Amino acid sequence: MTTALPLARTNAEARLFLRLRPCATCGVARCEFRSSVITADGPASRYVGECAACGTRREYVFRLPERILPPPAEQVRFGADEPSQLLDPGEWLRYSRICADQAGPDDPERTATARHALATALAAVTEVLKFIPVDAPSVPAAAFVTTEGRALFAAEPGSFDRDRLAAVRAHYAERLARW
Repeated sequence: MTTALPLARTNAEARLFLRLRPCATCGVARCEFRSSVITADGPASRYVGECAACGTRREYVFRLPERILPPPAEQVRFGADEPSQLLDPGEWLRYSRICADQAGPDDPERTATARHALATALAAVTEVLKFIPVDAPSVPAAAFVTTEGRALFAAEPGSFDRDRLAAVRAHYAERLARW
């Protein structure tokens, strides 16, 4: 019996997952991965690299979606309408905040890099919203599957309410529209 591979909805989602995962040997996350498309119970993407700190070989294999989503122009997209199988809502929210902080204050003279950071923050908070069931007011506790995600949920459960997330998303979208 084989275990189903986790779905990487886009290359951007897979790359973010890799960036957030530390080496099991030394704990350093920095690793240059090479990717290839392979067959593993269907089309899959394989990422292989060596830890930049200790040289440990790292390999991840993800199932490819039935329909490939091309990257949109001038935006960031991590996936279609379904929630991520690679990252939990706490990881998405944390990453969204990191990107928003990198974008800095509103300034039309900011660089394309800052604008991209804000677009990424917007896309990441949108990913958190995908974990909320249609009839629920917030992300359910069961959606948090990583230590980091559970810790953020325990510390800030209100940050995962639909209305609050929608407000953060609207704020990022408004800021981005001004740039």
